[in-house]
Amino acid sequence: MDRHFYKHIKPYVEQELSLAKRARKHGHVRVEFTHLENAHVLGQASTFLHTKVHVLMLIWAVRQVNIKEGVGQVLRIVGAATKTAMGLIPSGNTGGTSVSPFQVLPVDPKLAAIIAKANNSKAN
Repeated sequence: MDRHFYKHIKPYVEQELSLAKRARKHGHVRVEFTHLENAHVLGQASTFLHTKVHVLMLIWAVRQVNIKEGVGQVLRIVGAATKTAMGLIPSGNTGGTSVSPFQVLPVDPKLAAIIAKANNSKAN
């Protein structure tokens, strides 16, 4: 992962994480997880951001007493921390246990535009 990509994608990931936190404060747990999923799609090419989002998904699972999600996130944290740098990331995967950790999914056009912008900013 290129450090310039990280620098350019990080604000968008942090924005989604901020929206997740706001949703949590308002008791909207499903909306919170949706923002975590968006952050995952955006940041999964960065080992740090990818792992960070999975840790936050684990915390979400613990708060919801969702054992399946919690166990799945522990496994995904290990995968994110060890496999991301090798490029073993399925594009568009939302990061939750509702999908296989190996499944490629279509990227939401809004998120795809942000990722393309971050990738095209490498020279800056």
